[in-house]
Amino acid sequence: MLKKIVLATVASATLLTGSLSHAAADTPFHNASYDIARELFGEINPRFVEYWKEQSGKDVKIIQSFAGTSRQAQDIIQGKKVDVVTFNQVTDVDILAKRGLLRKDWAEQFPNNSSPYYSTTAFLVREGNPKNIKGWDDLIRDDVKLVFPNPKTSGNARYSYLAAWLFANEKFKGDEAKIKAFVGKLLHNVENFPTGGRGATVAFAQNGQGDVLLTFESEVINIAKGDEFKSANLQIVVPEVSVLAEFPVAIVDKVADERGTREQAKAFLDFQYSKDIQQLLTTYNYRVHNLEVVEATKAQFAPVRLINPNDVLGSWDDITAKHFDNGGILDQLLAEGR
Repeated sequence: MLKKIVLATVASATLLTGSLSHAAADTPFHNASYDIARELFGEINPRFVEYWKEQSGKDVKIIQSFAGTSRQAQDIIQGKKVDVVTFNQVTDVDILAKRGLLRKDWAEQFPNNSSPYYSTTAFLVREGNPKNIKGWDDLIRDDVKLVFPNPKTSGNARYSYLAAWLFANEKFKGDEAKIKAFVGKLLHNVENFPTGGRGATVAFAQNGQGDVLLTFESEVINIAKGDEFKSANLQIVVPEVSVLAEFPVAIVDKVADERGTREQAKAFLDFQYSKDIQQLLTTYNYRVHNLEVVEATKAQFAPVRLINPNDVLGSWDDITAKHFDNGGILDQLLAEGR
């Protein structure tokens, strides 16, 4: 009889402990991010889990996914339950807003157009820079082959495309026929169009394809200075002028409200602006906004004049309609190059 009482007491205590543990845990939330952000959020996420425990006394689990942001956006539209997005392309957040998944003024919900950090397009070349690549003009030479992701599936690649367009726009003083010829030649020189940034990195650095990899400056530096491809002695080239590439974040309101995760979702995005995370971001070679961190890391980044696409080409809706929609200039140039 005593044994039964003891077992019953242990069982009750176990049920109570389990109940309390459940009560102390928040509903998991899902962060969908861009293809080459694996290592970055591999550090940010556990730091937030620790921070949230300190602030709220609760445990939280972050479900994480990575892919080209256009593909992520399409998956979310088709029903993938995501609470926050940490993307590398404004248009891929805008499309979610247009489908009613998040608020239309999402860019006003966090500082700096809801972009905690930013980058630009830079080049990675092979040891010794054998093709003597210095700037955009070198990328349209007949003897140069390029690798960058497909702009139809990758926000990263759209910035590469826009960077080339903006350079040509200045070079040819807005003459669209000449701009199209320049960008068309650049696209014709692309040897491989992977769907995302990671695939482009592997194609260039591991599989030996192309003479130049076009990707975010942050990724260029990470590849050149990281351990994975250290033996290849790849070199960084930052052109004198390039594109401002913002990295937008947003709460997917429909999902966060449905799942009751808004509080931790907002805290997670606010966390990206904290000084500690801004400092962490610079270790991945992203440019940040925190003034103290900017001052402390200014020697880390090459001088470059950044052009905001919206200042030259209009709103992102205008840019998307003209360049990236089906039948737009990108499709026309790709078809001409076949």
